[in-house]
Amino acid sequence: MNVFGVDIGGSGIKGAPVDLERGDLAEPRHKVLTPQPAAPDAVADCVKEVVDHFGWSGPVGVTFPGVVTGGVTRTAANVDKGWVDLDAGALLGERLGLPVTVLNDADAAGVAEMTFGAGKDRKGTVFLLTFGTGIGSALFRDGALVPNTELGHLELHGHDAEKHASTKAKEDEDLSWQHWAHRVQKYLAHVEMLFSPELFVIGGGVSRKADRFIPLIEDIRAEIVPAQLQNNAGIVGAAMAAAKTATPA
Repeated sequence: MNVFGVDIGGSGIKGAPVDLERGDLAEPRHKVLTPQPAAPDAVADCVKEVVDHFGWSGPVGVTFPGVVTGGVTRTAANVDKGWVDLDAGALLGERLGLPVTVLNDADAAGVAEMTFGAGKDRKGTVFLLTFGTGIGSALFRDGALVPNTELGHLELHGHDAEKHASTKAKEDEDLSWQHWAHRVQKYLAHVEMLFSPELFVIGGGVSRKADRFIPLIEDIRAEIVPAQLQNNAGIVGAAMAAAKTATPA
């Protein structure tokens, strides 16, 4: 069964049909740049462009970088503030003319990794953390999602942690892998102090280069592994959510 997934990020909007039996993209993904400013109408146009690229007709799952409840986007840290308290599901559904399910981006990636990737069959407390424009978080307890945790906004050194340890911070400040890994270690230590997880799954585009920084992270009790679905996890999780909405239990 194929269902379409779209992942809205601070820098890019990407999507593809997903084979839900394999937990992988059914076709190579299509990506467009996130408009700046990332206002709702402009982003909706980009989502439509991605979906239309495949001539898709059917349910669509869409991730959003912020808190999402009942299709309404409640926060907007790295996109335009016009998203706050917007019925994004209605906006995107109207623009696409298709059934749309909207959910938090890290939650989508986490569900995909827990089902098909690095978190499969893992019990206890598991965190998926996506490092990109910001830091997304998905918390699982014995495989069950605790939605909308948004722990990239934990305070670290007087600022949002994502301002200090995201991939964007690494790029903006031209940090070495060693220096950036030290910042990530400080962030993981803070999360570990609060939640005592057994496993950290590191996602986002930087997971493709996990060997460059994960071995440099020290003094963390939890196991640290890269996301197996890498930067496609959000697309897969979005499609999973759309399929679940289309065929509720």
